[in-house]
Amino acid sequence: MHGSHNHHSHSHAGHSHAGHSHAPADFGRAFAIGTALNLAFVLVEGLAGIVTGSMALLADAGHNLSDVLGLLIAWGGASLAKLPASRRFTYGLSSSTILAALANAVLLLFAVGAIALEAVQRFRDPPPVEGLTVMIVAGIGILINGATALMFMRGRENDINIRGAYLHMMADAGVSAGVVLGGGLILLTNASWIDPAISLVIVAAILWSTWGLLRDSVTMALHAVPAGIDPERVEEALATLPGVTRVHDLHIWPMSTTQVALTAHLLIPDGHPGDAFLDDAQHKLAHDFGIGHATLQIEVGDGDPCRLHNGHGHDNHSHDGHSHG
Repeated sequence: MHGSHNHHSHSHAGHSHAGHSHAPADFGRAFAIGTALNLAFVLVEGLAGIVTGSMALLADAGHNLSDVLGLLIAWGGASLAKLPASRRFTYGLSSSTILAALANAVLLLFAVGAIALEAVQRFRDPPPVEGLTVMIVAGIGILINGATALMFMRGRENDINIRGAYLHMMADAGVSAGVVLGGGLILLTNASWIDPAISLVIVAAILWSTWGLLRDSVTMALHAVPAGIDPERVEEALATLPGVTRVHDLHIWPMSTTQVALTAHLLIPDGHPGDAFLDDAQHKLAHDFGIGHATLQIEVGDGDPCRLHNGHGHDNHSHDGHSHG
């Protein structure tokens, strides 16, 4: 479990696990409120579309429904990440947040495609303006989606799963704003091309944001070093620890959208430095780099080559016959 120090000894090599990562903010209440608000809006917008005969409102209600799905996916990932580790899932299900962010990025791409297709079709055959009813309902949509997005705003920088939920809400607020703006301009100018043109501008903005989410979530799923952590600086920090003459087989990867893990082999010819050394190393990694789960293996260099030097693991330096202690 994270949050405790467990020092192990395997083949006389010291291993240590630490959980210094800051607990991710709990957005459970934001997910619940956002889902309830958006479901209610979908029902109201759908009924308004049926009563007024507005295809634009019915289409927007369908799009809003996809955003409810996006919220549920992000919420599900965040909830699964809280489950404790088991013998089979030894890290727990924390990686669910990465999968949720990836799923939301793909869902956003589908939504963007649907909006773009509808906009192109409206260029060819512009529908009549639905009037003030559409603008009023879309205005309510801006308020609801904007308010929901604000609830996720503080978490969007540090957690791409939360960023996925935030982008869904901001995208929907943007679409609703486009409906209001387009409707108003068309009423003033009678130029029917304005509505689909605004839709395509919104599509471009959503696509730009979604691409970043997709890139980051795929990178995390491939266990790349998280953005914001310089592996060379981490290696340098480990290499300057007392008694360490070399660092190799260094791996840094995301356990979830908020937690980072590390493993490394440290060559210390003078022998195992003890638990205090491991505690200090763990604290340094957590404090300086936000790496909350560190596993460090000590090698004392007695002449046997490290088994991971023969192509089974990534080495950060050339090796001179290092060994397991």
